[in-house]
Amino acid sequence: MTTQVPHLADWQRIASTEPCAALISQANARPVTFELSNIKLSGWQSGPESEAPIVCLHGWLDNANSFLALAAAMPSQSLIAIDFAGHGFSSHRSRDAHYYLFDYVADIVELFHQQSWSTLQIIGHSMGGMVATALAAAMPELVQKLVLLDSMGFVTTSAEDTATQLRKALSSRQGRLLKQKPTYQTLQQAAIARQSQSDFSLQDAMILAQRGCHDLSDNPPNVTWRADMRLRELSAQRITIEQAKALIGKLQCPVLALMAEDSIELMQQNLAIYQSNYRQLQLQYLAGGHHLHMTNAAAVAMSICKFLR
Repeated sequence: MTTQVPHLADWQRIASTEPCAALISQANARPVTFELSNIKLSGWQSGPESEAPIVCLHGWLDNANSFLALAAAMPSQSLIAIDFAGHGFSSHRSRDAHYYLFDYVADIVELFHQQSWSTLQIIGHSMGGMVATALAAAMPELVQKLVLLDSMGFVTTSAEDTATQLRKALSSRQGRLLKQKPTYQTLQQAAIARQSQSDFSLQDAMILAQRGCHDLSDNPPNVTWRADMRLRELSAQRITIEQAKALIGKLQCPVLALMAEDSIELMQQNLAIYQSNYRQLQLQYLAGGHHLHMTNAAAVAMSICKFLR
């Protein structure tokens, strides 16, 4: 873990501004950064110092702040929430690279070895749950227990649709070159735009926006998202349902899946497809939508603590 923290001024501003300030104080969260071989990952650690923290992996286009409410509800637990590459305060991948699910897995494996962590407990939301599932399947010695937050299975493409998927991906790359990031006059406007695409309150959207946005200029005021534009490209590489089932079948650790009662369609479909492939699955439904760990943090924290004990 490095001693100098990038974006420290941004973190200090977040830590003194609501709605994040109260959650950061309750969780005793402080910034961390990790210098890997090809990328710098940023995040925060909450609770007491621990040699074996619980690692939290966020969903697509979210950031580490999506776990702040959960950390505030679990103050006695040591959590480390990471911004994936291209998200939040973490570095973007090199100009010749793209964002593939298994590359996120490789980043987390390198982080595990760098920090000399042995077996850890992982909490993954949505895409973060898919990353954690792939990690635990490929390297079961690294994962003691796995918590999935409205996350089940993987995003797949059938073998016969491989060429179609590749064509769509190539088209999306070309389309991205013609686009620019949206800009907003205020952070609240950015949060309103984020809220319109999700299932939570404006306050929850502000929690993500405070870490996920940066100022382009002060005069005139101009705000945009930090996230790499390439994150919105369609992936040229997806596994098939058969490969996904095989991966899940390799899980050796106990798995707790906390599914939202108002889950998104993809997770409802995946639950029907993959539930029987988990060897040790505890399935529980909790009130809320896809971001239930933000909107129903107390209930999620209670279920997680019971499972981890």
